[in-house]
Amino acid sequence: MEHSPKLAAFVLAVAALSASACAVQLDPDPPVEGAEDAAPQALRTHNALTSNALTSNALTEEALTSSALTSNALTEEALTSNELTAEALRDPAARTLLRYIASCALPAGERLTVALDGAKLSFPGELGLAASWGQEGGSCDDACRSWVSGCVLARVNYLGQKVSISVRGDREELRADKAERAAYPTREATYYGDLFAAQPIYQACLPPGASSIPRVCGPSLESCAIEIAGPCDALCGEPNDDGSFPSCHGTFRRPSGKLAVAKTPHAGSVTVFLR
Repeated sequence: MEHSPKLAAFVLAVAALSASACAVQLDPDPPVEGAEDAAPQALRTHNALTSNALTSNALTEEALTSSALTSNALTEEALTSNELTAEALRDPAARTLLRYIASCALPAGERLTVALDGAKLSFPGELGLAASWGQEGGSCDDACRSWVSGCVLARVNYLGQKVSISVRGDREELRADKAERAAYPTREATYYGDLFAAQPIYQACLPPGASSIPRVCGPSLESCAIEIAGPCDALCGEPNDDGSFPSCHGTFRRPSGKLAVAKTPHAGSVTVFLR
């Protein structure tokens, strides 16, 4: 599966998220300008990220680099002071992706506001998995990149339709209480990767008994924007009390064509549960 180096470059501008548990509403993407604030617990947000916005060719490889974004704060000054970054944000797909990145990284009540071409773009925070990234002098380290990536990938929706989900993982921000666990009992998949790598990693593993992810991949896994790495029970640590799989390993193909498991697990492994 090939991914656009252009979008990959854009993603390099952002990072950080965590996996624990928060119920969110997946809706078709509205304009990023003036989006409403998220509710504190059962988060309701427009976050049905289409695979087109994730893998679009609309961005140039040079537009958003890790040095221009992840090494700097997730602030208006950092984004607009770089000419290539500012130009990338003129693309609707780039703005859609940034909306999800900000939602995962910044806490509820905070928002990234960017003035561009006379218009004000507003990207509200929700989960706060990389809160320090949005502060002056902040940056996005490896853990930030991992959590933001897992969070964003968990929000991909094949049809861009509203779907209520529970997002869980090894983070206090994503802790699910008994009521949420009862309301969302069906484990869908665990998502992880690195949106900000030169060669982006978009992967997921399937829980026992699962063979598809209709919400994310549609009718076929073969054309899915997210690569299925394998079974979670073989690639991840023992499930947490909330049912989420931690520290999942990615897979890759050697030059010989043989499938191999990566040595380093993804800390930002995010498990989605459905009603």
